[in-house]
Amino acid sequence: MATDDSLKMGTRGSLLARTQTEWVVECLTRHHPELRIDITVIRTTGDIHSQRGLPQPLSKGLFTREIENALLAGDVDLAVHSLKDLPTELATGMELGAIPEREDPRDALVGASLSRIREQPDEITLGTSSLRRAAQLKTAFPGCRVVNLQGNVDTRLRKVKEGVVGCAVMAAAGLKRLTRNEVISDFIDPETMLPAPGQGALGIEIRSGDSRVRDLLACINSTETHVCVSAERAFLHRLGGGCRAPVAALATISDNVLTLRGRVLSLDGSRVFDGTISDAPDRAEETGQQLADKLADKGAREMLEQILNETNVTTG
Repeated sequence: MATDDSLKMGTRGSLLARTQTEWVVECLTRHHPELRIDITVIRTTGDIHSQRGLPQPLSKGLFTREIENALLAGDVDLAVHSLKDLPTELATGMELGAIPEREDPRDALVGASLSRIREQPDEITLGTSSLRRAAQLKTAFPGCRVVNLQGNVDTRLRKVKEGVVGCAVMAAAGLKRLTRNEVISDFIDPETMLPAPGQGALGIEIRSGDSRVRDLLACINSTETHVCVSAERAFLHRLGGGCRAPVAALATISDNVLTLRGRVLSLDGSRVFDGTISDAPDRAEETGQQLADKLADKGAREMLEQILNETNVTTG
């Protein structure tokens, strides 16, 4: 547990996780130069299985449980997560201490341009392990071939280079944080592929009620990002979908108006429930819940429940 001038930070061992954690450390020490921060790498169940395929059924907290256990035990004081991978319902005793300013929320193509895929959808094999991405690819590019592509960032980039797939679909934020911008062939606009709730944002998890750590984190918290991702995550939670469900959402704020767009898709992309709603920024969670209810009334929740049962993806 932290002393007055130190913090212990937990992270997964992947290059992206460590890079994101080191970025948070840099931001914190810029504001608190007296602070000493130690990083502890924690291997999660998801990390253990990621190279040979994720276990079935996919359990809640696959990439977070061991880190949260370390938090509860006092072995670490905070942990940095990709918010899109963090369950919408945090473990008992946990809270989000801060959400820094969001990176690019879009998805990116590695290996082929958007125009080439549009012109030759049946000639390029698209790789992704995301049900959300796969469904939207099938909707946007009828006839395209989508295959399961797992592994960390370097593994997926290598498979593109080796020709295992013609193109990988990945989060732009991760590539940018790793300064791998040069591998990006194109960005997919949100109209074509709406991102996952929370995509591009980091969530810093702490023990509930740890006011000292929360106060230290206040300097890197982004109110706008916090509002936007709160709406997105409320939308996902209300629908009953987990972070791996074919559910997409993106919120923006303009002229003090919060606008949330949400989407739920069938696995083959043939059915799409899409909606947009606007409200005041201080009603972020209510906005997400209202949009979820709007799409649920049209049949989105019923379809999603069937998908989750068929694919063994748990809610969270």
